[in-house]
Amino acid sequence: MQVTDIGNKEEGKIWHRKPSLGKGVVVTVVRTVQQKTVRFLHLAFDTTGDSFLAGDHHGNIYIFDISRNRFRLVQKTGQACTALAFNLRRTTEFLVALADYSVKCFDKDTKEQVSWMRGHEGAVSSISVHSSGRYAITTSSDTAQLWDLDTFQRKRKLNIKQSVGIQKVYFLPLSNTILSCFSDDSIFAWESETLFCKYQLPVPGDGPRICYKAFAVTRDGKSLAAAGRSNLLHLWCLESKQLVKVIQMPAKVRTVRQLEFLPDSFDGGASQILGVLSQEGMMRFISIHTCKLLFHIGSHDDAITVVAISPNGRHVVAVMDNGSINVYSIQKVTQEANKPPPPQVTLVSGGEVDPYPSYLRVKVKSEVIQRPARTSGRRTQAKVLRPLYGSPADDKENELPGGLNKKRLVALLKAFGEYPAKYRMFVWRSLLCLPENHAAYSSLTDKGLHSAYLILHDKYPIKSHKLQRGLQRVLSALAHWAAIFGETEYLPLLTFPFVKLFQNNPLLCFEVVASVVVNWCQHWFEYFPNPPLNILSMAENVLAHHDKELLQHLVDCGITSQLYIWPLLETLFSEVLTRDEWLQLFDNVFSNHPAFLLMACVAYVTCCRAPLLLCSHKQDFEYFFHHRNNLDMGAMIKEAYRLMGSTPANIHPKAILSDFSPLTKGQYPVFNQYPASVVEYQSRERERIQQQEMEYLRERQALSELRADCVRREAEEEAYYVQQELLQQAEEQRRHVLAQEEEKLTQQRTKLAAMKRELKEKEIQLLDASRRRFLKHQLDLRASQIQKLDEEISRKMDLRGRETAAAIEDLEVRQMELEAQRKLFEQELLKEQEQMSREVQEEVEMRMQRAEREEEGYRTGLHNTEINLQALEESLAEACQLGLDADWQREVAERLEHVEMEQEVKRQRLAQLHRQTLAQEERLVNTMRSVEGRKWDEVMMARAQLQEQSQPLPSACTGVQRRITMRSPHSTRGLPSISTAVTTVNGAANTSPAQTGITVAATGPTVSVIPTATPRQTGTNMICLNSPSPSESISTSFPLDRGRAQLDSRERELMKDIRVLRQKLAARAREASSASSQSIQSLSPVFKS
Repeated sequence: MQVTDIGNKEEGKIWHRKPSLGKGVVVTVVRTVQQKTVRFLHLAFDTTGDSFLAGDHHGNIYIFDISRNRFRLVQKTGQACTALAFNLRRTTEFLVALADYSVKCFDKDTKEQVSWMRGHEGAVSSISVHSSGRYAITTSSDTAQLWDLDTFQRKRKLNIKQSVGIQKVYFLPLSNTILSCFSDDSIFAWESETLFCKYQLPVPGDGPRICYKAFAVTRDGKSLAAAGRSNLLHLWCLESKQLVKVIQMPAKVRTVRQLEFLPDSFDGGASQILGVLSQEGMMRFISIHTCKLLFHIGSHDDAITVVAISPNGRHVVAVMDNGSINVYSIQKVTQEANKPPPPQVTLVSGGEVDPYPSYLRVKVKSEVIQRPARTSGRRTQAKVLRPLYGSPADDKENELPGGLNKKRLVALLKAFGEYPAKYRMFVWRSLLCLPENHAAYSSLTDKGLHSAYLILHDKYPIKSHKLQRGLQRVLSALAHWAAIFGETEYLPLLTFPFVKLFQNNPLLCFEVVASVVVNWCQHWFEYFPNPPLNILSMAENVLAHHDKELLQHLVDCGITSQLYIWPLLETLFSEVLTRDEWLQLFDNVFSNHPAFLLMACVAYVTCCRAPLLLCSHKQDFEYFFHHRNNLDMGAMIKEAYRLMGSTPANIHPKAILSDFSPLTKGQYPVFNQYPASVVEYQSRERERIQQQEMEYLRERQALSELRADCVRREAEEEAYYVQQELLQQAEEQRRHVLAQEEEKLTQQRTKLAAMKRELKEKEIQLLDASRRRFLKHQLDLRASQIQKLDEEISRKMDLRGRETAAAIEDLEVRQMELEAQRKLFEQELLKEQEQMSREVQEEVEMRMQRAEREEEGYRTGLHNTEINLQALEESLAEACQLGLDADWQREVAERLEHVEMEQEVKRQRLAQLHRQTLAQEERLVNTMRSVEGRKWDEVMMARAQLQEQSQPLPSACTGVQRRITMRSPHSTRGLPSISTAVTTVNGAANTSPAQTGITVAATGPTVSVIPTATPRQTGTNMICLNSPSPSESISTSFPLDRGRAQLDSRERELMKDIRVLRQKLAARAREASSASSQSIQSLSPVFKS
């Protein structure tokens, strides 16, 4: 036995020398990594049976090709596998169930993952693939799922109660039936397409519960074997849905782990050998018909955990308890099982020296047996055993395989008349020297059934299907061995008794039949297809020599040897003898020369001499030689021996028939003792006839299909007309029914209309009441909402009033402040006016003195000087005004920036309050704006009037200019120089006061420059010149957006005050100008004087 360690190799040879097949083991495969054995877990064969997959607990998947002696690593999954399947429709793909509850599909050639199927919540224990390879069922303890292997999508899912677990769900071979087995021993069959429950096997009620764990189905899907926690096996017939047999295993078997049927090429899928793997690690192969143990593999020391059997029945692959893989050869295992038993007699040597210790022989001699004729009782005389000593050379010629001696066997046979039934098969195998060429026989059986015996059951119907298949198998092997056996019509009759006898060992059956044909059927086929006339003539010559009277009677009746010798030869006496008689006869046939068979035929005829002499018709003779007759088998055999010894040599069959020649070992001998041309002609004729039959069958099938088509069309046409008549009748009846129904419907509609009117009136009343109630509810709701709004408005008005009152108070305070500032400003103006008046007075005095000194000089140019002085005074006034405007604008801009910064801060704080109150205040603001607009129009009109009144001011500016020129230098600081003023006057001379936005007011000797704002600036940039500081002008804090109207009203009040102030200043300026003009007029005479 070879041991192959694959280690970390990815490919290589399985064995490196020719397997020795010790105990049937071809090779043992182990995997060792770093001196640690990696255990193999699961196995799976492909459809051909030449390759199998093996997965270890490291997640490596190997493929082993036995026919090519190669192995290869095809996938590394990284986790242990729980199930394998290698019989998919695409032969390069295989399924692997992994420990993470998923199932993956890989390609063994490309080593790529094809698909990943998930959905199980537990470990997948088995994978069953449909015979077509398109569907697969994965089974876990809680569910079973049906997958489509073309799309890898889940089609069905079987869910069960938690209390009932699933043992196994799988496809039946050659069908679309799914078999599901549960933990309560219930078994259901389902249709795979519709999942319709076809049947349920009855749960055995009597006896102990087995708790099914292991199941196996034959290849034809007709038988189911189930076992579990017991040594009992249940054999079910799935056709009758009945329990047909209960097989009890030995007492050592307590639990069955696995069941597997052993396939056979000639059993038609009805496997007869069942392998049973028990808890002790031994797998026993038993016959389910005879319930006998045939052979076993494994032992207590070398236990088996998982087994896989190839579909062709040649190999068994087992995972051992130590994690290795053993590959067994079925041929070698069965050969070991069929070895002969050890010898029952052993030689005991004593103290004396035996001259022939190893050649002790016993010769049986029997005295004459006296028995009355025609009696059933038999009395055997005592037999005297005498040792005979012969030469060693004679014994060597008689030595047989298995340690037997032919002469001893013949002596034993003559002494007892037959061999012991227990050792008969062993003795026959030794006498015939069967070579047991397994390889040659397998090559014949691999060719399948011969075409000549495909319909054997039609010509030779046999009740037992097993015998029928066995006979077909042996006949096909014979036909493949020699072509003539496919044309021999009587070969099934000749072979059948041996098939029935060796039904459990087809190899021995084939070799026994081949030995009989080669030795005892010599010269039978020379006259093929006619009976062997030469052999029949030899038998007739022997009969003529020993019983001329009987032969003459047969000749007189027209009976030839083809009627009384040939029926016995072509059936080998199986029609005229019982089983025991036939076995007794062939014990003697196989122990003698091949001519003994012809002598047995003649002996049978002579022993039946009396009834044959009474027959005179041909039908009687035919019936006689094809049915059993009363015959003393011992007398017939004795007569055959007598004929063998007393027949002259010239007519003795020994002269023509050769001695026994066993089959050659290794290959069977070539059999060509037949007319090849006749056989070939018959073969061609048979093929031609078969082709004609096939053509005839095709034509008949086409004709039957055509006839069926015509019948179908006639039936369809007849059915169509009948259907039309029925439809017309049904239509008339339906019309009548419809008329009645319409009348009833009219009445019902009338009633329904009345009911509808009543219901409508009630509905209107209800709707009216509901509407009034709803209106009342709406009025109440509106009233409550209005009340809430009123309350809200009143609350907001109160809040607004309080805010307005606070703003008014602030405005009053601000007004008071402005009034105080105004008064202070008036005081300052009065002070400045007094100062200016003093300065003007001083300047007048100085000018009067200067005028006195330069009276003459100025008189001539007085007129021009006065004109230029007036222009200069106007320019100086405008320049002064522009300087003041610039100062005031700069100060106003600074104050505006400061105010805008503070207002921006307040505006950000008040923006949120503004958004909340904007919607409610919108109407109020609009109203206030309309009022303010009217007031603003009045203000603008008043401003326009004020501007019209301020037009005489330029004349007053001349006097102001005169007074300004006489001011001291320190009093004119902040004003531009005279040259600048002159240049500015020319540019601003054509600009009116309204365009420049500056109003000049003069009161006495003082000048006040007040910037006026356009309507667009009044809301934002209006600053009162009387304000002491910017901080005081914005001391009041209130919301800008919400109090915009308040600011506008405040601005209007301020503008009103400014207008009043301007009017006062204008009046004062007019009074001052008039006073100055009067003073100048009063001084003019003085200058003249």
